Amino acid sequence: MIKSFYYLPGEGVKVLEGIADFDKLAEVENSILWVDMCKPTDQESFILTHDFKFHPLAVEDVISEKARTKIDDYEKYLFMVFQLVDFIGREEDLKVSELDFFLSRNTLVTVHYDEHRIFDYLYNRAERDERLISRGADYLFHAIVDTVVDNYNTILDILEYEVDQVEEDVLGEHNEDTLISIFTLRRDIVQLKRIVMPQKEAVNHLSRKSHSLISENLSVYFSDIYDHLVRINDMADTHREILNSSLEVYYSSVSTKTNEIIKFLTILSAIFIPPTFLVGLWGMNFANMPELNFEHGYFVSLGIIFLVVLGMLFFFRKKKWF
Repeated sequence: MIKSFYYLPGEGVKVLEGIADFDKLAEVENSILWVDMCKPTDQESFILTHDFKFHPLAVEDVISEKARTKIDDYEKYLFMVFQLVDFIGREEDLKVSELDFFLSRNTLVTVHYDEHRIFDYLYNRAERDERLISRGADYLFHAIVDTVVDNYNTILDILEYEVDQVEEDVLGEHNEDTLISIFTLRRDIVQLKRIVMPQKEAVNHLSRKSHSLISENLSVYFSDIYDHLVRINDMADTHREILNSSLEVYYSSVSTKTNEIIKFLTILSAIFIPPTFLVGLWGMNFANMPELNFEHGYFVSLGIIFLVVLGMLFFFRKKKWF
């Protein structure tokens, strides 16, 4: 599916659906063209080489969907690979999809193979406010990258909420689900860091190195995006440390609970040792106990055992063993 936005001074923004004569549209003086390709077919992908004359290596990276974040300068256009991230749930991995940019003098082509809510937001914004496109393809490029990074903040807020919930679970009644949540959240945070790190370098490259296709005054805007990525990376480190601490607390709580069970069983065993000894000493197969001829020996022996048990319980309690 292809959705395009075409701007001409005095005529505003026109929305185009499907394949068009993009090469002719881009040649019009002062025109700005944004072509967004979502899940392009082979026929739609063909315009990348036919209409826009992009390098086959860059087109191969787009089609393969396996390229890491990077920037390639082909003089007439910039090619950048970025990553989109979505949080599905604690039990699911982060959903990561690729977003490819082709930035030329007055044209921006974006390619992605997953529908994402940020594009609905960008479409609505482009239709309502022509300034998104009228200021130039480089400003549009910045706006999309900025929106992608803002979405990272949303993901990080969700992860922060989940981490807080895990902290409460660890301090309260926890079970194996708590442990699974800790490991899955830590996995998601590590995955987010792996995505953010190369993107941080790519945006830093855009903010520091001058490109003929990017206005000089945009450097400060890309620096702001870089600062956001640094903050996201730092916050991810903080959340990972919290999860590591929660994991230690979880294991400590499990160990403490196990020790309490063992202590209880040990005390229980110790309480029954004297009665077992006395019963073994006197035996249980005589008419009168203890000492054989005492008429009320059986009840006396039960009383002695009862007193011994009470005495041991009093002694353990005084020592604060339970």
